[in-house]
Amino acid sequence: DVLTARPDPGGPYLAARPELPYAELARRPRPLRIGFTTRSPIGTEVDPHAVAAVDETAKLLARLGHEVEPAEPEIDHRQLALDFLAMWTTQLAQTVDEIRRATGAGPGDFELDTHLLAAAGRSLPAPRYFAAHQRWNTYSRQLAAFHERYDLLITPTLARPPVRIGELDTPAPVRALARALMKAGLLGTLAGTKAWERAVIANLAATPYTQLANITGRPAMSVPTYRTPEGLPLGTQFVGPLGGEGTLLALAAQIEAEQPWAQLEPEL
Repeated sequence: DVLTARPDPGGPYLAARPELPYAELARRPRPLRIGFTTRSPIGTEVDPHAVAAVDETAKLLARLGHEVEPAEPEIDHRQLALDFLAMWTTQLAQTVDEIRRATGAGPGDFELDTHLLAAAGRSLPAPRYFAAHQRWNTYSRQLAAFHERYDLLITPTLARPPVRIGELDTPAPVRALARALMKAGLLGTLAGTKAWERAVIANLAATPYTQLANITGRPAMSVPTYRTPEGLPLGTQFVGPLGGEGTLLALAAQIEAEQPWAQLEPEL
């Protein structure tokens, strides 16, 4: 607990300490009210195996005595995804500048996708950045309203089985356009186009569920509750309210006792 829940003396906030050590909290949890959804929050496709992962987990939780029903927070997830990207790209732009100052690296030392994302961050006007940042508070309050009715939210962790290396590469037409714009010093203009937005949504299609906990700062966990026919793990994501770490750990221990996974390894 010293490592997982110790206050940060230099942090801007003081997180609530657990009432008991996490090792003691990871016992059989009280009956929980849990809402689940398999719908992609950004309107993209969801693989039947990702749906099955959540459906089977919901049935297991019901057998363990928890109340489980379809439910999801009322949030504009597509806007959330774009706001997440706004924060990500502006931070990346600053990180690239910092690396260049610290190491003397030049433009040729960064990949094209890094240049593209950093340029998107640099092209974002300050008022739009501030508006995106302000909406983070809205998303947190909307998720908090959900947690007033449900102890946990569960979703797929991935919208499809684990992706292959290179599968999420930026589309070739976008990369070709990016190279031309970079030579002309106009790379940032690509970030405002519909092609850019489509590429963003397509890239997030495999992971449309995880930005919510990232943005709101709520505790979340992925539990490997499902295996594809090829033996690949496909997790279920559990999102808790502020201070809900103990509930998550206790539920994970309960699920693992019923459905152990540590010894399972896919064939290579």
